[in-house]
Amino acid sequence: MSEDYIKVNKDSWNKRAEVHYDSEFYDNKSFIKGRSSLNEIELEILGDLTGKKILHLQCHFGQDTISLQKMGAEVTGVDFSEVAIQKAEGLAIETNSTAKFICCDVYTLPEILDEEFDMVFTSYGTIGWLPDINKWAKVVSKFLKPGGQFVFAEFHPVVWMFDNNFKEIKYKYFNGEPIVELSEGTYTDGGDAVNQDYISWNHGLGDVVSSLINNELEINGLKEFDYSPYNCFNGTKEVSKGKFVIEKLNDKIPMVYSILATKKQP
Repeated sequence: MSEDYIKVNKDSWNKRAEVHYDSEFYDNKSFIKGRSSLNEIELEILGDLTGKKILHLQCHFGQDTISLQKMGAEVTGVDFSEVAIQKAEGLAIETNSTAKFICCDVYTLPEILDEEFDMVFTSYGTIGWLPDINKWAKVVSKFLKPGGQFVFAEFHPVVWMFDNNFKEIKYKYFNGEPIVELSEGTYTDGGDAVNQDYISWNHGLGDVVSSLINNELEINGLKEFDYSPYNCFNGTKEVSKGKFVIEKLNDKIPMVYSILATKKQP
């Protein structure tokens, strides 16, 4: 398809990054003081990162990248938003982090980076911006050394079937035509003026798992969760500390899933 989606979405995320960086949602004040941005869901499968070399895809302005580095890893974060990467580099300086950052979209990263990593990591609201899930999995596999691990946490595709207020099923579960919408605001505070078109895709769980298997990755773990660790949807309630559900649906739908996979040995 046309590469226009990259320009449209990059414009959107450049605007969002400006707002997100200073938001209470991301709480950079406490992050700079030492708070980790990683959640229980991904921490459960990350394990000991001491001395590991990690590639973090779609890193936004780098909180998770820096948190991974603080756990003892050598980490490179990648994002296609110039504003986000500028913010990430500044945040690394403020937190005395050695994390490195590259401004690039996922699909063209192999053209500018030629390294192997012990781990590839990506999380929450990432693959929906990519049209071709098999091409994404191919990139993940390319950068993993044999025996390396892929750690992935993502919002469940069932969540993206609903309209923004969770009143009705609006979109297909399975990947079809691009979803083109006008974003009114953003999921953080302070974003009322961020009105921008965006283009996204829904990728079913079967497609995600199959794409990884088809690109030399062995699935070691797949979990689904009935809550979100982020209060980033309309009409949520906090059922316990750091666990949010859609109030009208309670725990009736999956909201997040995680995958741990290993690159096969030759």
